[in-house]
Amino acid sequence: MAAEIVNPRSDSNTDQDGGAEPLDSFDPAFALHRGGKMAVQATVPVRDKDDLSLAYTPGVARVCTAIAEQPELVNDYTWKSSVVAVVTDGTAVLGLGDIGPQASLPVMEGKAILFKQFGGVDAVPIALDCTDVDDIVETVVRLAPSFGGVNLEDISAPRCFEIERRLQERLDIPVFHDDQHGTAVVTLAALRNAARLSGREIGQLRAVISGAGAAGVAIAKMLVEAGIGDVAVADRKGVVSAGREDLTPVKRELAGFTNKAGITGSLEDALAGADVFIGVSGGTVPEEAVASMAEGAFVFAMANPNPEVHPDVAHKYAAVVATGRSDFPNQINNVLAFPGIFAGALQVRASRITEGMKIAAAEALAAVVGDDLAADYVIPSPFDERVAPAVTAAVAAAARAEGVARR
Repeated sequence: MAAEIVNPRSDSNTDQDGGAEPLDSFDPAFALHRGGKMAVQATVPVRDKDDLSLAYTPGVARVCTAIAEQPELVNDYTWKSSVVAVVTDGTAVLGLGDIGPQASLPVMEGKAILFKQFGGVDAVPIALDCTDVDDIVETVVRLAPSFGGVNLEDISAPRCFEIERRLQERLDIPVFHDDQHGTAVVTLAALRNAARLSGREIGQLRAVISGAGAAGVAIAKMLVEAGIGDVAVADRKGVVSAGREDLTPVKRELAGFTNKAGITGSLEDALAGADVFIGVSGGTVPEEAVASMAEGAFVFAMANPNPEVHPDVAHKYAAVVATGRSDFPNQINNVLAFPGIFAGALQVRASRITEGMKIAAAEALAAVVGDDLAADYVIPSPFDERVAPAVTAAVAAAARAEGVARR
């Protein structure tokens, strides 16, 4: 059915060339997306020739000349300092994989409206028709003068790591790969509250992460930065450890700061006695492996639409259960993080987003839960109106404290 819907050459379910009824007529998702989900709206009126002469020529020339003489004025007299580029190459789109730049646009539009809805940040979707690292980096560098920040989205690992690193080295605006860092921020916030609920500190916990892609690596780094007792990461071939000879450069680096216990073998081996399971890989974890975890464990199974451990199974053994799905409690959702993180960074015109800013975002997000903390409420809802302001303020303060704020 899905293949027929997305195939524009299908003999049915199409409104091209006078064919069958439009897709909109039987699928509300198509009805919502017709014409796209975004539009550009002016913030000043153009009602008469006087308005026109100020908004465009000749008045605009005075502003252009001033910016040419003092380039920093671009942040005050254009929208640059309040707009983010949402950039993808379409190689790792949601759960769909490598579907290409054009097919990625509905997701990028969605990301842009989430920026606006939850953080008050304007964002522009940009889908690039290239996948080479050099090409992506050079293209984004050339686009950067128009934007106050760059949100990399749905770019496959391991290229995403190098692209982010190289862009941040060359640009003086924040570059943030949400699939990595947004996931990590929200995971840390939920884990802090789960630990608080159980009367423990992060430093008393041993975690196991299933998945050594973008999200898994970023979560591991953030947990170590936050003082986790120990964390091991498993990929398809087992626990990432220094003794393995098949590791990529990214995984060799990962092995250097994780798995202090020196665990080898499979994911199931690592889970024995573990306090925390974090799934960002897909697949299914055997129930007996979940049962082998420590008493009062936490299971964050975040694969969509099928969690690595179904909540019904996880609740048999775990004190706190979280997923990536909206139809279960404790949804680990990136929208809790990225709008406020960018809003805070743009507010102070930060040159980058630091680890300290991400930790501050996680702490602020966790604090929103406050005294309402419960096993089914360790992370707030994306629709909680306190979330974005709390994250924004914390990130802005951290940027100032770390010396990357420019106002």
